[in-house]
Amino acid sequence: MKESILKKQEEVQAVTEKMKKSAAIVAFKYQGLTVEAFQNLRREMRKNGCEVSVIRNNISSRAAKECGYDGFTDALVGPVALAFAESDVVAPAKVLFKQLSDENNKIEVVKGVVDGDVFSFDQLKELSVLPSYETLLTQLAAGMLGTVSQLAIGLNMLVEKGQEA
Repeated sequence: MKESILKKQEEVQAVTEKMKKSAAIVAFKYQGLTVEAFQNLRREMRKNGCEVSVIRNNISSRAAKECGYDGFTDALVGPVALAFAESDVVAPAKVLFKQLSDENNKIEVVKGVVDGDVFSFDQLKELSVLPSYETLLTQLAAGMLGTVSQLAIGLNMLVEKGQEA
């Protein structure tokens, strides 16, 4: 086989592995962004545990098909970048929609894959307003702690009332 074909197959394999490792992948159009704005977006993504890659559409669509994300391939048309997150499924959508509302109105979120399911623009927008996993755990713990402390106070009052009688 030709060397170029082998190189492309290796690239497809590398992108396939990256997609399989990722908890979330978001495709977005970046046409019209300045280099500085795109670099700022990459920095913000890195701070939130995400990575932004611009991969040739042919390679990324072949990798998506190999991963079983057939519904995701139609988003890979034109100048599209991919945001990958290995752990936090909310992070890429949250950062992109925050950037979209702040200053980069040239960003256009197309589609995404979250935990193996293809998400539309609307589903990603809903996902972006959710708090992070750590925040949800903190809220759950605070709610449970409040209930337990109220129970302890109530039992303590019963014990004190029993001692008075």
